[in-house]
Amino acid sequence: MKKEVGSVSTEERNEIQMLFERRNGLNELAKILTPDNEELYERLIRDMGVTSSKFQNWWDRMYEKYNWESTPEGNWEIDFNDGRIYLVTTE
Repeated sequence: MKKEVGSVSTEERNEIQMLFERRNGLNELAKILTPDNEELYERLIRDMGVTSSKFQNWWDRMYEKYNWESTPEGNWEIDFNDGRIYLVTTE
């Protein structure tokens, strides 16, 4: 089930979209990069950790700011076209 629970500003949407795209790019790079190049591999691992933390911090900040509905078994999604936030559950 998918239920609209709020929205974010254009600036906030742009921030999470940049993090989302960076995280996806790093995940794709991780599929082809091997630990053979230790320096590059370590940098990738660090960048993935930093980006994942920023991504989660964004959701935490927005939840505190907007107090969206939530459930333990659900997660939020954003529509990058309009900044709407949806609560997605398996119900």
